[in-house]
Amino acid sequence: MMPRVVAAEVLDGLPQDDPGAIRSRRDLRRVHRAMGTRKIILRALKGMKLARLEVEPLRVLEIGAGDGSLMLGVAQELDSAWPKVALTLLDRQALVTPATVAKYQAVGWTVATDVGDVLDWAARDADMPPNEPPRWDLVVANLFLHHFEGAQLARLVQAIALKSDRLLACEPRRDWLALTGSHLTGLIGANAVTREDAVLSVHAGFNGNELSALWPAFGERWRIQERAAGLFSHCFCAERLGAGV
Repeated sequence: MMPRVVAAEVLDGLPQDDPGAIRSRRDLRRVHRAMGTRKIILRALKGMKLARLEVEPLRVLEIGAGDGSLMLGVAQELDSAWPKVALTLLDRQALVTPATVAKYQAVGWTVATDVGDVLDWAARDADMPPNEPPRWDLVVANLFLHHFEGAQLARLVQAIALKSDRLLACEPRRDWLALTGSHLTGLIGANAVTREDAVLSVHAGFNGNELSALWPAFGERWRIQERAAGLFSHCFCAERLGAGV
């Protein structure tokens, strides 16, 4: 197995309005299409036991949400299957446009944005007892957890387990097939920033049961699934048993 190596990605170090950053964020939409991210997320969400949907809006938080376009595609696909959703998009840059918010509203989702660092979010209520009601029904992470390692990753995963009933993470898979694919992103028109970051992402990705090993049970029962998804992705799902019933 390839050793996991986390390195700072180029996009993360560029100003929000840098032309290369703007182009790279557009490239990410192509990357998600090539990876089949939306289909992977939809399949995982439909497999979750979301009994509370008929009672009140499902409280969903996406961390590292970027411009919100990926979850918008998911919302549009789900449409009437999820009539009541209150979505919060957390990112350290303010990238969600009013036009994107309007598109969410068109399918019945309410949207709020939270501009800040996810580690600051993780630190909020860090001493909350495990038996306190969770703040979120579902936390979603798309190509995001791989940016963290060691104590930071463990702290973030622990915060998610404390504050939510479910986590769905779709990350790069760390294997030779995905690495080969990352070297070919130029074929879909990706710029230099995206091409370099794609390779770094695979080296920082996950394999086997690496995320499951970090998941804190807090004495509760969870349904955990961790597996390869599609050609290049690694999917992790955690669901608190009995949540929302």
